[in-house]
Amino acid sequence: MDKKGRNVSKMKEYWSTRIRDLVPYTPGEQPKIQNLIKLNTNENPYPPSPRVLEALRQNLDERLRLYPDPECSALRSALARRYGLKEEQVFVGNGSDEVLAFAFQAFFGVGDTVAFPDITYSFYPVYAKMFGIHCDIVPLNQDFSIPVDALLGRHHGMVIANPNAPTGMELPQSELRRLLEGNRDVVVIVDEAYVDFGGSSALPLLEEYPNLLVVQTMSKSRSLAGMRLGFAFGSENLIQALNCVKNSINSYTLDRLAIAAGTAAVEDEAYFSACCQKVVATRERVTKALRDMGFQVLDSSSNFLFASHPDHPAQTLFGALRKEGILVRYFNQPRIDNFLRISIGTEEEMDRFLQVMRALIGQ
Repeated sequence: MDKKGRNVSKMKEYWSTRIRDLVPYTPGEQPKIQNLIKLNTNENPYPPSPRVLEALRQNLDERLRLYPDPECSALRSALARRYGLKEEQVFVGNGSDEVLAFAFQAFFGVGDTVAFPDITYSFYPVYAKMFGIHCDIVPLNQDFSIPVDALLGRHHGMVIANPNAPTGMELPQSELRRLLEGNRDVVVIVDEAYVDFGGSSALPLLEEYPNLLVVQTMSKSRSLAGMRLGFAFGSENLIQALNCVKNSINSYTLDRLAIAAGTAAVEDEAYFSACCQKVVATRERVTKALRDMGFQVLDSSSNFLFASHPDHPAQTLFGALRKEGILVRYFNQPRIDNFLRISIGTEEEMDRFLQVMRALIGQ
């Protein structure tokens, strides 16, 4: 029985055995509360490029009756030019979550074992369960860094978020290279959702490692979470595998407006760089302020902070902040249940956050 007294087995009567016991990913809360300072889902606090909005206006016409380009050629071409690759090395999809889901299907088979850290993006184990893949979950080191030696050569594939989520910490390029050297016979997926906020991308390693797939998103650094635009870079062989999965499920993963918006966002390099720099500057200022209050704040290369106070439980602070109209993310799970993940907002939003936090801890 569930909490409402309903027979759970009866509720799932027509479900396939593959999903009957599946625990789906839980996205960050999206409350409809007026005047909320929303620091819980790592969205960009600044609007999309004006060129994006103009591209959307120019595509709001009778062409919406037609199917979009299934190859997303304009967007793939813009990404290839921006990152110095061939179009055949670029894949795009409906958010990086979809790209990752396609990658799990393209490169890992039923019964294979995929390795990833215990504290990371919580969609990875959901994908694995969904597609019949075993998980080799490797604990992060005591300081929350990725344990490279434990991830070397004992599985059928590997995925890491770099910078990691929810910690925000980055694996140095020298260690990433060591991971790739120790896993040359399997696909290594590097999820770089937050790399534009001070991280070092694995892209320069693509030519040397044909088994490397780099996944990125426009949700964070390009302020397009609402458009659902993700992309991946890799060898032509890996991209062909992703296309095989895509075209076996849904050839039209991106609509006409998304393609236009993404292309305009990639082409406005100045706006993109300026937004990232503003977020990084605010992150560094807030990091110092929290540390001055006695918080442990992990070194972040992302657009969020992971912070813990020795005298004030994270769950208590989470509830108190919410009462003040400030929403952050709390994870009730081992090792990190005394940490808050705090997205970086505007200067004004973070000033209010720090003001409330000082009051809550008695400073």
